[in-house]
Amino acid sequence: MRTIAIINQKGGCGKTTTSINLAACLARLGHKTLLVDMDPQGHCAVGLAVPEEQIERTVFDAMIEERDGKVTSLPDIIWQIASDFDLAPSNIHLAAFEQLFAGRDGRENRLLQALATVQASYSWCIVDCPPSVGLLTFNALKACDEVIVPVETGFFSLHGLTRMIETLEIMRDQCGKDIHVRVLPTQYDTRTKLAREVLAELRNRFRDHLMQCTINFNTKLKEAASFGQPITEYDPGSRGYKDFVNLSRELMGHRPVEMETGVPERLSRPAELVQRAKQLAQLTNVQFGRTSISGAVADAPAANAPTPVVGVSAPTPDLAEAALATQPAPESSPSPERRSDAPEPPFSSPPPVKTTEQKIAEFYGVKQVGRDVVFRARFDEAKQVVLAGDFNNWSTKANPMETDSCRGEWHMCLPLTPGRYRYRLVVDGKWITDPNNQYVEANQFGELNNVVEVE
Repeated sequence: MRTIAIINQKGGCGKTTTSINLAACLARLGHKTLLVDMDPQGHCAVGLAVPEEQIERTVFDAMIEERDGKVTSLPDIIWQIASDFDLAPSNIHLAAFEQLFAGRDGRENRLLQALATVQASYSWCIVDCPPSVGLLTFNALKACDEVIVPVETGFFSLHGLTRMIETLEIMRDQCGKDIHVRVLPTQYDTRTKLAREVLAELRNRFRDHLMQCTINFNTKLKEAASFGQPITEYDPGSRGYKDFVNLSRELMGHRPVEMETGVPERLSRPAELVQRAKQLAQLTNVQFGRTSISGAVADAPAANAPTPVVGVSAPTPDLAEAALATQPAPESSPSPERRSDAPEPPFSSPPPVKTTEQKIAEFYGVKQVGRDVVFRARFDEAKQVVLAGDFNNWSTKANPMETDSCRGEWHMCLPLTPGRYRYRLVVDGKWITDPNNQYVEANQFGELNNVVEVE
């Protein structure tokens, strides 16, 4: 049985929400899971609609000794919440544990001994700890293999996290166990600048501890708790459900689905924006005839060039010709009278009308053509370019882009139903933002996803 303690001495950071929904998602994935409530407030039972008045025995009764009262084995206090999902509840009586066991030998091993009786019955055990660092938390630390520290992406949470990590390191040394401590960002709102800055600071300062997953702010999680249901039952189609499934997958050793929108070798957000601006400027120069095509995605000199519009396409050579045609002709000085023996100027025929296929082949970015959406990019040295997004569950294998006879140009045509889609490009295994699409939004990891709206 793999035991994980959810610990943070700060309240309101999502410990109980994380405990309940992580346990529920592990159970939904087919793993027998036990949720142990070590908080005397008993919020796990409240969040799972277990009637408080019907709880006769709790974790406290499984941890006491015979001289303290009637001892109950842990299997006798367990409530079945759903298939493969059980709860060992607590109540206010657990608050007396620290005073009752003060000064006793082995007081820090009481939970470990209780869990030993169900060791063979469960694959996972999630322990929800109180918002304090005391004997109850120390019992959870002695019994667990790993620790997750939920951290709200706010200033005060970030301020106290360093001390929390230091405290856990000291307690871990006292336990004499090699316990892996992880930091889990919670209640992350990508729309706010503060949340993005806090997440970036977490990555910089706690890179060795930070989990790849992030729990986004989602009202469905709060609604689910108010209805006494885990998110797996309340709304399995919500963002909150997806986040906790990703968390479960990461703990199981798999790559979370949403993490496939990230970049393994990340650029900082400002650096990525600068890179994209340079590429767009160079692209515009190419399309308006100011440089050669060979440098389409090389370093660009301009930073204020016009940007392409998703759904309409980047400026094409036709638009460039139209723009030049609307400019007044420059005034010229009178030319001398033509000599009769002077050769006639060559006749210039009008440029041929380009087909739709030719026009499509001359743009980079994304463009809607009828009911299809065409993606086109240029990567001179790439061996493989894959399109991944909402339309293929961010798969790195479902939609490899095709390359034509012109070396370095990649394209893909997808039939997409009307709606809003996020996507990225995977170039030789590296995730990047499409440099030719100005429509982007920050994802939960502080990086940029491209956006295309299909009409």
